[in-house]
Amino acid sequence: MYIPKYYKVTDADEIWEFVQSNSFGTIVTVKQGRPIAAHLPLQLIKEGDTCYLTGHMAYGNPQWRTFADSDDVLVMFQGPHAYISSSWYEDENVPTWNYQAVHAYGQVSILSEEELKGDLAILLQKYEKHRKNPVLWDTLSPELVEQQLKGIVGFKIKVQEIQAANKLSQNRNERDYQNIIHKLYEERDFNSKQMARLMERKVKKGL
Repeated sequence: MYIPKYYKVTDADEIWEFVQSNSFGTIVTVKQGRPIAAHLPLQLIKEGDTCYLTGHMAYGNPQWRTFADSDDVLVMFQGPHAYISSSWYEDENVPTWNYQAVHAYGQVSILSEEELKGDLAILLQKYEKHRKNPVLWDTLSPELVEQQLKGIVGFKIKVQEIQAANKLSQNRNERDYQNIIHKLYEERDFNSKQMARLMERKVKKGL
């Protein structure tokens, strides 16, 4: 991913916090010279200094069969994004787009059935534990579990390289920056308002 110096993120804790908060990712591999992708919920698992991304896809999805021949896979995560009009600047310039993105590269392998069960239990805990009637791993019937396991393939990616970009108008002066936030709040779409809130939080943290 091309990242100008203004927008490059190097803080590992910040990057992994972003991945945890925006964990619906896109995994890209190559089949017969052609890139293919799947959009999946993924989990970040840390084991000492090593980080893994884990997930599962349908058995009928042919992408998992490319894993054995893949030296590297690419996983992409995206956060809020919004159009930035240059009419919001003091000086003449061209429009642009603000966004957050993380690219992770690594080696992928298939999970054993026991590893997959453990990963699914963690996934359910993450998204169900706060609900009134949570659907957790130990509340599911063994018959349903065995039936569903036949239809999915679990995998884990050992992360070997990470690239992260926060393009949030850091190159603008303070007056432009504050005006961009104000104008984004006036936009009608949800993404623009999300970007405005994000830019405000970054100012409080010192960007």
